[in-house]
Amino acid sequence: LDRSTREIELGLEYGIPTMNLAGQSLKFENGQWVAESGSYTGDRREMQRLRKRNQQLEEENNLLRLKVDILLDMLSETTAESHLMEKELEELKSHSRRRK
Repeated sequence: LDRSTREIELGLEYGIPTMNLAGQSLKFENGQWVAESGSYTGDRREMQRLRKRNQQLEEENNLLRLKVDILLDMLSETTAESHLMEKELEELKSHSRRRK
């Protein structure tokens, strides 16, 4: 039986799943657990501080990702230059051997 038929025939009304976690009431809506409005009993300043810290960490993470990308580009460029120099050196050695 589908949900609406079960409710009509059996009188089952489950409602939205809810839970209480560390003094905060959460409900399951649209596939996600969300806080019920007004259920948070913690300090608002602490929430603001945590949001600000989270934002700072996200910005730092983005900066570090950028730095890693730049370093990888620099490493690639240096490796390519090194290979070219090795090739030139080998060519010069072989050219020098031919003259002797």
